[in-house]
Amino acid sequence: MSSTSKTASDNTPKTAGDDQDLGAAGSQLSTAPTEETPNLPSLGVIGWARWFWRQLTSMRVALLLLLLLSLGAIPGSLIPQSGVDALQVEEFRKNHEILAPVYDKLGLFHVYSSVWFSAIYILLFVSLIGCIVPRTWQFVGQLRGRPPGAPRRLTRLPAYTTWRTEAEPEQVREAALTLLKKRRFRAHTVGDSVAAEKGYLREAGNLAFHIALIVMLIAFAWGQLFKYEGNKLILEGDGFANTLTQYDDFKSGNLFGQDDLDPFSFTLKDFRATYEPSGPNRGTPRIYEAHVSYTKGAYGDEKNATIKVNEPLEVDGSKVYLVSHGYAPIVTVRDAKGDVVMDKEAVALLPLDANVTSSGAIKVMDGYRNAKGEKEQLGFNAFFLPTYGGKGSAMYSTFPALINPMLALSAYHGDLSVDAGIPQSIYQLDKSNLKEFKDSDGKLFKKQLKVGETMTLPNGAGSVTFDGIQQWAGFQVTQQPGSGWALAGATAAVLGLAGSLFIQRRRVWVRAVEGDDGVTVVEMAGLGRSESAKVPQELGDLAAVLYEQAPDAPKNDATPDTPDTHVVPAERPGK
Repeated sequence: MSSTSKTASDNTPKTAGDDQDLGAAGSQLSTAPTEETPNLPSLGVIGWARWFWRQLTSMRVALLLLLLLSLGAIPGSLIPQSGVDALQVEEFRKNHEILAPVYDKLGLFHVYSSVWFSAIYILLFVSLIGCIVPRTWQFVGQLRGRPPGAPRRLTRLPAYTTWRTEAEPEQVREAALTLLKKRRFRAHTVGDSVAAEKGYLREAGNLAFHIALIVMLIAFAWGQLFKYEGNKLILEGDGFANTLTQYDDFKSGNLFGQDDLDPFSFTLKDFRATYEPSGPNRGTPRIYEAHVSYTKGAYGDEKNATIKVNEPLEVDGSKVYLVSHGYAPIVTVRDAKGDVVMDKEAVALLPLDANVTSSGAIKVMDGYRNAKGEKEQLGFNAFFLPTYGGKGSAMYSTFPALINPMLALSAYHGDLSVDAGIPQSIYQLDKSNLKEFKDSDGKLFKKQLKVGETMTLPNGAGSVTFDGIQQWAGFQVTQQPGSGWALAGATAAVLGLAGSLFIQRRRVWVRAVEGDDGVTVVEMAGLGRSESAKVPQELGDLAAVLYEQAPDAPKNDATPDTPDTHVVPAERPGK
């Protein structure tokens, strides 16, 4: 007798009869729904509805909606949004009188709450659910079922091997069943063969990826609807309570309510910053932290905490981030009679660069009278340098720390336009109703001051004294519900995608029957969802192990070879 074997990929063209021969063996390797071409002439209302639903829940439409959602987010990043910065939106409208009305009609100033963006979002959500639900039930059914029996002609499968052995067919099947289960295949005996399947995590990963996308969409929507974010500048020694009136600016989601604010308060005890003194990183912060004391609720115990960059203070569901730092010159302003109208008040100025060159405005709104005894208001453009380079140097700071502080002021008098009820920035002067103080040359009166120095206004109009410097810190208080779910969804999506890409679902069959000459014929075949070298390789490894337990039958020259055009000369399986 002669024994033969084969482990290879069959390149023989397949016919329709071949596909029918595979039957259930090649089915349900994926939970992807099969697309059916609608019978257009006979479609009615129900038929068109079913066709539309199939299109909406197809993968290509889901990918298209995901692409549209990504494209729709682009204008939300490039165009000012009313929910983020209303002042910038108004400025855009003033500068683009033709374009702004078009943007208004398209909802580009509020992209994420616009009708068209919401429609894409909801359609994507429905598409994913409509795709996942039937596939999940189908996958559960596959898990509860058993691998299908072997097809009639195993030679048609892409990976195949065969040999003859003296072992009984029952012994071969029992050995194959034990081997496949040991290799973590789901296996059982069907008739004269053993059917096994492995790689279910591929479909589980695919479903997990889509479910994770739904979780991320829900978390994103939940976060956008109920979030809030506010900013507050606090001087050393001052405090903050988490109420709407305390914020310098505040924005929130559409379903946010004032009662959703977490009750807490904190006080900025001091701010500490040190900087790299030399080298290429000169001026880079080494220590940058705010020391605060805080309480939860109205009657909570006071606790101390340190807030650093990327190390926020967490109170219930809110996080308090340290986002900025600057200086507030302390000034005393006197009127023409020498009466104090601003008593050692710290005025926060905004940093302009990494060396904390700062600018702002000092406004005296009440109590001032000029040399004639008339009520007026004073305004000063303020420019502060923590480290001034000295006379002849440009007006910018050379280092962020307080080494040689200098305050430059230019003076105005008149009406600050703060009584008109029109909002204005506390860091800028509205000069429309102000007059300049003039020096002896008829130019704008201005002066540079060091700590302790005084600027005397012309014509006995009063004076300004630079008394000292106080630090301030800027905080951002945020609440982003659903962020934990979004992170969990993103993690699950990555893991699910990795599983669907790198795990291959495959089936293996082992058939052992008694031949016409009484010798057992063993056939092994494998089938994967996609073309891969892993299936033939794995089949070869399994065949090599099974061959050890059921080796080739001794060769008998009296037994003629069975003609088979797809069988190669005898070779140990797996070689």
